[in-house]
Amino acid sequence: MTIYSQHPNRGKIQILATYEGAAGTTSTTVTSLASSDLAAPIVNALNRISALATIPVSVRDTRDGKIRHYPSEHLVALTDAGARAALLTGTHSLWYEHVKLLLHGALADLDDALAKVPAPVGKAITAELEEEAHELRGELAYYAGKDWPESETRRRWDSTFPFVLFDGGMPDLAGMSREFMDRREEGITAEQRERAIADLRVLATAYLQCHATPGFLESEFEIFHEPDRANDHYLTVNLPQPGDDADVWRVDIGHWVPDEPQDDSFTGHTLLTCACPVPPTVADIVNLLDRSENEPKLLEAWANTPVGTALAGTSFIVTERHTV
Repeated sequence: MTIYSQHPNRGKIQILATYEGAAGTTSTTVTSLASSDLAAPIVNALNRISALATIPVSVRDTRDGKIRHYPSEHLVALTDAGARAALLTGTHSLWYEHVKLLLHGALADLDDALAKVPAPVGKAITAELEEEAHELRGELAYYAGKDWPESETRRRWDSTFPFVLFDGGMPDLAGMSREFMDRREEGITAEQRERAIADLRVLATAYLQCHATPGFLESEFEIFHEPDRANDHYLTVNLPQPGDDADVWRVDIGHWVPDEPQDDSFTGHTLLTCACPVPPTVADIVNLLDRSENEPKLLEAWANTPVGTALAGTSFIVTERHTV
């Protein structure tokens, strides 16, 4: 429920925490750094952490036509590094478990950024996270009707308009993303949900770890990658459909074809499919994406791979070719 920013002041770069307090919108200095290059990744990570911590407790779980609160267990990880592993476990829902995974990544990015700055800066940032978690827990307790002492530095939480910076930068937190994921859960069993969450963790982790710049389409639960200079070729990595007991992952390679000669509109045609009866690992997917990014012509070469043969340099075996 806090927005972080950097501000030059007397030759230093201040990191500011801005929140809604008793006196209205309030800004306080968290710490100062020698350069913007050091401050920027810290500010970025803090804003992601704030949004990922706040949004789940500000929206409602409306699956199955019911209205419930999302858990707040993820808040523990803000102040307890030992609790971070729990962010990678759980079976509550596709959306909530995805948010926990992203929070784990944001906290790891903050660790990386703090490793490059003086120890006093790290202590100040840690204290700020503790304050943020403390105040958010206090607001949740107050909302639940429990006593919580007022303080002059109280940060106010508004579930309708949470004071965080994510619009445009974190589509995973948007209502549309949550609704897409909720629809994927309709009619599935608890066991099928657990398997779908495990699959989503693999896909999302690969997306976060790869050095390529693919698109991650929550609505289709797929990674779409079209490298530059790939001669209009692209690939997709698709999760199994939740509720599909076959549990088959799929990698497709396709090609854009003009709808009409000299036309600006194109239609994608799938050239081949690699159906994976055994779920791929994160490393398998990262290797596939990074190789296609680093060697754009490789994607066109892969498109000519015969059935029964692996895409060169990968573990994905072609199971079907398609006629365009």
